[in-house]
Amino acid sequence: QAQFVESGGGLVQPGGSLKLSCLVAEDIFKDNTMGWYRQAPGKQREWVAIILPEGSTKYSDSVKGRFAISRDAAKKTVYLQMNTLIRDDTAVYYCNRFPWQPGPWGQGTQVTVSS
Repeated sequence: QAQFVESGGGLVQPGGSLKLSCLVAEDIFKDNTMGWYRQAPGKQREWVAIILPEGSTKYSDSVKGRFAISRDAAKKTVYLQMNTLIRDDTAVYYCNRFPWQPGPWGQGTQVTVSS
């Protein structure tokens, strides 16, 4: 059974919005800080947003004020609302524990920002 299943990516114009979802295995979701990460072509994977079990959030400088992370305990799902998208947001987006612990990543979801 996959531990992380990401969805919601797509092609969007600059200035547009997308909402990503990540279904998380129950034993991971309930006690862990969760994060959204992204990896652009030719670049290292980086974290962009994290959410603690009690709901506190933190964002990287590159997305602060534009992205919002949230979690739904009943659905075991972590969300990433992305607004005012720019071309530099183009990447494959993943969710995982934060900080990352050795283990598999999900398949990710591709976000492409282009006119």
